[in-house]
Amino acid sequence: MKLEELRRIREKAQEEMRLRGGTPRVKILVSMGTSGIAAGARQTLRALLDEVSRRNLPDVLVTQTGEKGLAAKEPIVEVHEPERVTVYGEVDEALARRIVAEHVVHGTPVATHVVEVREVKV
Repeated sequence: MKLEELRRIREKAQEEMRLRGGTPRVKILVSMGTSGIAAGARQTLRALLDEVSRRNLPDVLVTQTGEKGLAAKEPIVEVHEPERVTVYGEVDEALARRIVAEHVVHGTPVATHVVEVREVKV
């Protein structure tokens, strides 16, 4: 899948979210800086988008962000929830699918790949 295809899928999901007038329950960010892309972030992003779509999770937004400064842990994925941000490292396609299934759907982070957890002050 080319970058342009990923962009179209992301934009479609964002437009659907906007039309529903809702704020996403979960926001997933994929670090797409140079080191992230070199480490396979495009495939990670594609797997996340596919899994969210396959599971019909309209309240989950998947998007990309820049370099996070953790090149040794790329691809980096952040799961933003109202009360916390969970940062995952070395996220390949299989792990991306696990993150959606276990963390996003069932609320259980995949502890073996968590790099950092930040509490969010409301």
